Amino acid sequence: MARVFVYGTLKKGQPNYQHMINGTHGRARFQGRGRTVEKYPLVIAGKYNIPFLLNIPGTGHHVSGEIYSVDDQMLQFLDEFEGCPDMYQRTPVRIVVVEWEGKSSAPEERPAVNSIMECVVYSTTTYQPEWINLPYYDNYDSLGNHGLHYVLRESRD
Repeated sequence: MARVFVYGTLKKGQPNYQHMINGTHGRARFQGRGRTVEKYPLVIAGKYNIPFLLNIPGTGHHVSGEIYSVDDQMLQFLDEFEGCPDMYQRTPVRIVVVEWEGKSSAPEERPAVNSIMECVVYSTTTYQPEWINLPYYDNYDSLGNHGLHYVLRESRD
């Protein structure tokens, strides 16, 4: 099982969350919430208002998101869904545990709040240069006060 940190439309309550839970793409188990140890620019960009974590450590904000354990089938689906490696790249990142719900057979395997773990995140180095000048967010919500309506894939031209 791999640990994946999601910060955008795959989080609970967001437009693509159903892909994490429907089971047809493999298994994803919610483990908890966290935030990046390093600051990163999280922007909403393109004509479909897609959230992108720009792979520029040290710039932006500590980004909040969710930690999932996923099997190989789900990881392969996520690679395809995220357009990896062209649109996003799967990148190791250090995450501070904010809240942990994951079930473990041994209590010592449960990470403590404020402990640091490595997860993979879908960030990008293949962004448009002007995206660096967009507003940076610390938490993505498709219905946030940014007013940028996310366009689902099935609604795109």
